[in-house]
Order: sequence, then structure tokens, then C-alpha cells
Amino acid sequence: MERIWAPWRMTYVSNTTHEPGCIFCLAAEGDNDRERLVLARSEYTLIMLNRYPYTCGHLMVSPLRHTAEMNDLNDLELLNLMHAVRKSCNLLHEVVSPDGLNIGINLGKAAGAGVEEHLHIHIVPRWNGDTNFMSVVGDVRVIPDGLMESYDRLAAILEIKKQG
Repeated sequence: MERIWAPWRMTYVSNTTHEPGCIFCLAAEGDNDRERLVLARSEYTLIMLNRYPYTCGHLMVSPLRHTAEMNDLNDLELLNLMHAVRKSCNLLHEVVSPDGLNIGINLGKAAGAGVEEHLHIHIVPRWNGDTNFMSVVGDVRVIPDGLMESYDRLAAILEIKKQG
């Protein structure tokens, strides 16, 4: 049997305490962006790194307004949400150079929403061959980059763009 050493996962599997509240609202209201994995915010949206990613660079874009329904958002909020998705895609292409992207919205628990009370869009970078025997045979994903290392690289590019 092959062994995969991933000691950083112990924090995830042993974390039985969950902070009360919506992760998107807590991130939007806070000023500790790195801790909350917030990469960017605008008047109506928030871009953050997924703490439990499918792949390196897995981002989530959410409206600032706490709602599970797209119909609750006005036209400016929807437009800003799509601009944030485009910004996220461009950022990922620049920093992690994926071969493609999966972009999806899970509306409701039955659709797979992990945070069903706050609308959010997943942007998942994909590479040719990233689904290998580990996923198929072992039902395991191997993520080759650390979460904070990914955050720091993405945040640095956004900071350079903000200053330029």
C-alpha cells in the first residue's frame, strides 16, 4: 500500500469547532483578509479562496448581500458578480495557468451547496490529466500546493495590479 503524507490536513479533519455564522458574511465584515482568505472585494462582491479546495486556486465569488436566491439580487449586484467572476478567471489564468476552468453555482442542498444560505460561484482551475488514478481508484484528491501559499501568490498579483 502506498502512503500519502499530508500533515496539514490534520487541522481540517480534527477541526470540530465551527465559527457560527455565514462564512461569506464573516469574511465581508472582517478586516483579517488573509485569515479569511479574502482576495478582493468590491461594492457588491467578495472573492475568496476556498478553504477546502478541489484543486489549487479554487476560488469562490459571492455577493456581499446575504441571500441564497439570485432573484433577490438587483441588476448592479448581478453585473458586479459576473465582473468578479471574470476577474477571478483572469487572475487564475495569470497565476496558476490552468488548461480550463469549471465555473458553477450550486443552488440548494440537493444541488450540492455546502453553504446553501448564501449564493456563491465556484471557480475551479483544471489541468489536462488532473484526474488521475488517485481520484478514480483511491477516491482521493492530491492538491500539490499549500492553501496559504496559494493565497499569497494570488494576493500578490492583485496587489501589483491595484498599484499599477
